Amino acid sequence: MTWPRAFFLVALSWMTVFSGVVSSAPAQDAPAADRPVARTDQNSRLAHAQLLEKARHGGIDVYFEGDSITRRWGALDYPRLLANWNQNFFGWNAANFGWGGDAVQNILWRLHNGELDNVQPKIIVILAGANNIGNQPFRGDDDPRIVEVTTGMKAVLSICREKAPEATIVLTGIFPRNDNAGNPTGVMPVIDRINENLARFADGKKIRYLNINDKLADKDGRLHDGMTADKLHLTLKGYQIWADALRPVFTELLGPPAKEDHAPPPTGDPSAAGKPATTG
Repeated sequence: MTWPRAFFLVALSWMTVFSGVVSSAPAQDAPAADRPVARTDQNSRLAHAQLLEKARHGGIDVYFEGDSITRRWGALDYPRLLANWNQNFFGWNAANFGWGGDAVQNILWRLHNGELDNVQPKIIVILAGANNIGNQPFRGDDDPRIVEVTTGMKAVLSICREKAPEATIVLTGIFPRNDNAGNPTGVMPVIDRINENLARFADGKKIRYLNINDKLADKDGRLHDGMTADKLHLTLKGYQIWADALRPVFTELLGPPAKEDHAPPPTGDPSAAGKPATTG
């Protein structure tokens, strides 16, 4: 694998963490994405405890990891999205370990701190990086977000291989976002450059790269109607496109879904407990 010299430059880029959502812009004092960083807010601590318990439950063949875009799909507080999750993945023992607001370094911390210990899934699906990137326009070839997310994702792949050496990893390309009203597609060159780097991590065997962006958006990254609820988070239609790309991989590696499912029960945002569910 040959990388451009710029790929190896040391970079430090910044992100803003908002519990439960993907952030719109990087913050000014976050550490590099290839170093684990804990979320210290109480809601994230509670969520981590829930996910540790989910990991201890066992019975997981497909392990989803990511931020809010991943989390919402299998969450109690998004019942319509959860129904779609069950419709697509029941029988494959799939469990969702996404947490809203996480940057790559926060996901890395959770993986280093118990959430993948002794789970031994057969497939790990990863989608991450949106909170590191934010929605600000491309700053040129030296945009530090490119190296930040690429090196962070390399670290995520490494810990996944260490904790679950037999798993096949499905590394999902970062989705388009148009949530900057002044320049809706201005961030797309950053996303495209990172996705080009992520694709190079794939070996076609134990690490596979999946990119569905041509089904979510046009060639310029402008989202098709109905794909997102807010120019960022997927709708049912968008999630179904992702599912349609994943299901053949699951069938190839696991066979058709069984009539029973042994995955642990779904979890949700602890702060949403007792509140009306989000329609999604």
